[in-house]
Amino acid sequence: MSTVHLQHEHNRETCRQYLESLGDYVEGTLAAELCREIEAHMAVCDNCRIVVNTLAKTITLYRQMPSPELPNAVRERLFAVLDLTPYYRPGPESEDEPTR
Repeated sequence: MSTVHLQHEHNRETCRQYLESLGDYVEGTLAAELCREIEAHMAVCDNCRIVVNTLAKTITLYRQMPSPELPNAVRERLFAVLDLTPYYRPGPESEDEPTR
């Protein structure tokens, strides 16, 4: 079986149009037709393929990380700035949290 390498004439505008849809593509929420177009484009465009692979890996690594806990003092200030003080509930106290 022979592999045919397709010549890709780099067109920044075409790449930019596909890049606008990358988040939805990686999440699997993009329309099937547009997915096929992006995949066909990536088959000949090394730049876009690298961007897609890097984005997918970054999202995977991010999802594997534990959610950070905000120190109560930071959480309280955030709720005050957002004018959500009535909804503020302190999180568990952390031993790492500095005392004032």
